[in-house]
Amino acid sequence: MKVTESIGLMEPMLPPDGERKLEDLAMDLATKASGLASQLSPAVRQGVGDLVRSMNCYYSNLIEGHDTHPRDIDRALMQADYSADPQKRALQHEAVAHIEVQRLIDHQEDLEGESTSQDYLIWLHREFCERLPDEFLWVQNPDTGERLRVIPGELRKGWVQVGRHIPPNAEELPRFLNRFTEAYDGRRLSRVRQIIALGAAHHRLLWIHPFYDGNGRVTRLMSHASLIRCGIGSSLWSVARGLARNVKEYKELLMAADAQRRGDLDGRGTLSTQTLTDFCEFFLTICIDQVDFMASLLEPNDLLRRMRLHILEEVDAGRLPKGAFPILREALLAGAVPRGRAAEITGYGERMARNVVSDLLKKGYLKSDSTRTPLVLSFPIDAIERWFPRLYPAA
Repeated sequence: MKVTESIGLMEPMLPPDGERKLEDLAMDLATKASGLASQLSPAVRQGVGDLVRSMNCYYSNLIEGHDTHPRDIDRALMQADYSADPQKRALQHEAVAHIEVQRLIDHQEDLEGESTSQDYLIWLHREFCERLPDEFLWVQNPDTGERLRVIPGELRKGWVQVGRHIPPNAEELPRFLNRFTEAYDGRRLSRVRQIIALGAAHHRLLWIHPFYDGNGRVTRLMSHASLIRCGIGSSLWSVARGLARNVKEYKELLMAADAQRRGDLDGRGTLSTQTLTDFCEFFLTICIDQVDFMASLLEPNDLLRRMRLHILEEVDAGRLPKGAFPILREALLAGAVPRGRAAEITGYGERMARNVVSDLLKKGYLKSDSTRTPLVLSFPIDAIERWFPRLYPAA
């Protein structure tokens, strides 16, 4: 007779009700996140969102040990300029894959329904892996040396071990994923419980380990989508940056949450309630820290001050034309600048004003859909370190 694994092996799915510290963190996160988007105009928010997607991709891949330089990401994304070095080129393709899938999420072009449903998780894996180079679609069994191909959107069909943790058998995955979907269905949870559940779902999906490879990226993309669906996430901040900057604690707490229940005072599930609570507290604290960080970077007066210092230095060095800063300032504060106003803003004649605009477009400080549409602010890689310090690690 075939023995099936009980889905109770991954209980509890949530920390207990009434955990005051978690509830306070959830409310703090909701309050701070709701104010972040109000700092910028819609057009500038879109540009910052493009920048943050690249940042999120960089840090998510860094957690996996894949360090792709931001300039290499920018070259691949903006210019389709891929390295001649095979390994670096593959990492660039991986980065672009992550960014493209997150763009689908941010622009609400992803799969409808709950972000914790089995269909959504399979969609995430398929969309990400279909964009990867072939060399990233193979895994090796460390015991037998057998190479297995990762099929985009396909649940694993064999046994795996992750550190000391042995995830559910492959044939049991649908049952565990059904329980996962049921437990984190936002329609069954209050707003506060939805937010607290973000960390729990993050751990439990990694515990299930539904795919041969790509589980980390899928889990972080799922968390990003879940944050958006419960009304606190946006394209303006990334939990992945905080997880990567605290990667040792992140991995230690993930591993700790795999532990069995530690006696009668540690809940009633198979797994430890306390270590799951600890991970949820860590996850929410990281989210709040990243919202605070981006709010400080995007505060208009401070951002304008950093932009001004940088642009004036570039003008003095002859790398940007005089008149650049007034147009960039207007693009930040107004969100979009009609081309016909360039002369008025710079105080130059029409021809000289057009030359200023042309130079800023060429160097990536401005962008426009056509020669007739308004100018909006853009963020070239050369300016990011000055305008957004500490967004990436120091080179």
